[in-house]
Amino acid sequence: MSKLEQLLQGVEVEWKAIWEVTSWDKKFNAVDNFKQPRTIKYHHLLSNEIKPLILENGNVKLLTTNETDFWTSEELAGKLISNDEVIAIPWGGNTIVQYYKGKFLTGDNRIAISNDREYLNTKYLYYYLKNNIRLLSSFYRGAGIKHPSMSSVLDTIIPIPPLPVQAEIVRILDTFTELTAELTAELTARKKQYGYYREALLSFDEGEVEWKTLGEVAIIGTGKHDTQDAIENGDYIFYARGINPLKLDTYDFEETAIITAGDGVGVGKVFHWAVGKYALHQRAYRIVPNEKEVNPRYVYHYIVTKFYSYIEKTSVSSSVTSMRKPMFLKFPIPIPSLSEQARIVSILDKFDTLTTSISEGLPKEIELRKKQYEYYREKLLTFV
Repeated sequence: MSKLEQLLQGVEVEWKAIWEVTSWDKKFNAVDNFKQPRTIKYHHLLSNEIKPLILENGNVKLLTTNETDFWTSEELAGKLISNDEVIAIPWGGNTIVQYYKGKFLTGDNRIAISNDREYLNTKYLYYYLKNNIRLLSSFYRGAGIKHPSMSSVLDTIIPIPPLPVQAEIVRILDTFTELTAELTAELTARKKQYGYYREALLSFDEGEVEWKTLGEVAIIGTGKHDTQDAIENGDYIFYARGINPLKLDTYDFEETAIITAGDGVGVGKVFHWAVGKYALHQRAYRIVPNEKEVNPRYVYHYIVTKFYSYIEKTSVSSSVTSMRKPMFLKFPIPIPSLSEQARIVSILDKFDTLTTSISEGLPKEIELRKKQYEYYREKLLTFV
């Protein structure tokens, strides 16, 4: 028997309505008075009142109505500070659940506390609501900005195992949450490091290396398909103009190429590395480097790093919404020796794999930990 099974085996669970075990920050019109014998008052700030308070290194949490990591100082917060262990859900907008313990200011949230922390662990309730976010979301109604039906929220029945079991559930889920946070912080740091090395390795002085235009070292062209040509279970990758490739049952090219959008929101920002057979949108561009002169992967890294700033400078409009072939043909690119190109590619590919790969890098590790967390959360918070 696993430790998880041992933890939950034979556990006696009481079922209570949320209104029986919590107090909230205001009286709700549709809720009977006996269900709210007391309220806990907090000062609520508007979004335009929160923005001036944000500091990079504060010690007072700003609980906005979105999942943000904003802080302020005790000096700026003044007498508005609350100090408590709370759960917050937004009064309007997308459904989220937030937990915080300590000093805070709140935006337009509905705030709840446990009536008896020797009976209901506040963070246990937080994890239970997170695990039942779809149910909570169903209580948000209305045209435009949705608001919660607080009578439905307060009438929700929740399982309450013994306090030691609640504490162990919280400990297990906290461990997964902290590990994911550590991996995410590591990914952020590695991305910054990647950006630094990419910029340093791909910056050359005019006389340091030979410079050519992209048109001199690569073939540049477009495809022939529209997005509507895509099929769900096609045999070949179909590069359109977005981040996510589509599928098609025929292919246009068999080569190594760099793919980018010719118009739309992905202009100068979305790049794909195509190897083998693929189909291409009529407003997407293929850049096929001449491998005798340049390392294709070197060209890829250089374009990803430098192309957007180039088109911003050369575009006649204030915002870049489309590109034409001459813009690609005239793009200047430094050409160090093939051995130097290979060295640069080796370094940058390692960072690229670490920071973007969904099969072996940090993103894969984070995704695995999230799935593991969700699995255990479901197991630990499902009582029959």
